[in-house]
Amino acid sequence: MRKLEPRLMALHIGSMPHTDPVHAVQRVLDAFPDIPAWPQLPRRSFRENMYVQFSEGFPGVAVEDEKIYVDRARDLTPELERLYTAYIEGDLEFAAVSREYALGFYQFIETVATLPQPPVAVKGQVTGPVSWGLTVTDRDGWSVLYDETLAEALAKHLGMKAAWQERELRKLSLNTIIFLDEPYMASFGSAYVALGREQARMLLEETLIAIQGVRGIHCCGNTDWSLLLETSVDILSLDAYGYAEALALYPEEVHAFLDRGGMIAWGIVPTSKDVMQETTASLVDRLHAAMNLLVRKGIPFEKVLSASLITPSCGTGTLSPDLAERVFTLTAEVSAEMRRRYGTK
Repeated sequence: MRKLEPRLMALHIGSMPHTDPVHAVQRVLDAFPDIPAWPQLPRRSFRENMYVQFSEGFPGVAVEDEKIYVDRARDLTPELERLYTAYIEGDLEFAAVSREYALGFYQFIETVATLPQPPVAVKGQVTGPVSWGLTVTDRDGWSVLYDETLAEALAKHLGMKAAWQERELRKLSLNTIIFLDEPYMASFGSAYVALGREQARMLLEETLIAIQGVRGIHCCGNTDWSLLLETSVDILSLDAYGYAEALALYPEEVHAFLDRGGMIAWGIVPTSKDVMQETTASLVDRLHAAMNLLVRKGIPFEKVLSASLITPSCGTGTLSPDLAERVFTLTAEVSAEMRRRYGTK
């Protein structure tokens, strides 16, 4: 179930600035017909914010007045017991994400089910445990991740969310991809994050193992890439527009990752106003330069090429709709041009 030939295909990260789920899904299918991903629509509702969207069912969680927090003052034992019982029994319905929290997901399911042919693969995403655990706090501002009991529950909670999502997406295509979105991994190792390497790896791994299909991790900043490459991840997704040099600092780890069938999702299209200064040709040149950083470290170009996917550098949810449209168009065009040059169509 975890077989996928990347073939320089294009996909997107998740969030979009649109508020109409029908339009958002159609735009996804237009730009990314091979590997469409369901759209997260944070401007439609606060409940589609990436830190709120997967919060349903977590012990003590409260969403009110466009705030999310965990109420640690109340007795969480019954809720923790319900979570662990569902986890042990494999009760994925417990982890279902409701329409109120993910209308884009449900519209995607309904629309793609009507296509005459299934896509090559379908992609979903869930907020990763490090980012969710550092961002969501209790009433006193203490991050959930620093509570040992809640941190352990969190990995199981998000793993079940990913597994439920994957089960639903598999009705559309036998090939499923689920990303853990981990923007806060860019802060790993800093003085502001009291998180050890082994704890981070275990949190990621416990979430990843719930995914039966292709497993991805997306980080839109610089991080310790060797840590992510040590996990069972299949796709490493990075902001290659801004941080390709950082990945090239780990040539041995990248080589081993590619040798075991790993893939790189090159986020070569910037999700910022810089996108207005770029063209398909300029981004193709930039992509080659990013790939050649690995080639100069001894990794064959053909190996890099055959393991590559093309993406935006991050989600587009914070952009204007016009900028997001340009990001999508350029991503599709860079993919098409690379596939034309290297005969992967």
